[in-house]
Amino acid sequence: MKYLPHRYPFLLIDRIVKCTPGEQITAIKNVTMNEPFFQGHFPGNPVMPGVLIIEAMAQAGGVLSHLSDSGLKPRPLYFLAGVDDARFRRPVTAGDQLELVVRKEKVRGGMWRYGCEAFVAGQLAVSARILCAPGK
Repeated sequence: MKYLPHRYPFLLIDRIVKCTPGEQITAIKNVTMNEPFFQGHFPGNPVMPGVLIIEAMAQAGGVLSHLSDSGLKPRPLYFLAGVDDARFRRPVTAGDQLELVVRKEKVRGGMWRYGCEAFVAGQLAVSARILCAPGK
């Protein structure tokens, strides 16, 4: 995860499964009972907060943006700049494996717009459109 500034406990992707720079990335997050957010969300009923699933998709988008901007030296880090059309369709709980699929929709002024989906066992859990912007 050398392309992300995040570290435990806020690194929310475990590995990149597939990446086509400039087009799409697929990443995995294994959700374990040891996640620090489960201490309070919710005791006895551990559910991954939806905003953290959005953050995981944004982290995957940041990696895709970084790997796609091969002409920029040095390559910038990318940050979440916006979220639209977020939909939460099923809870994500301890033991689930999130498959994060992030597809480029457009690039404008160095900002990347992505269509994102998070799946658990082939079922859509979360969808959103996100905007990633290069940092200074």
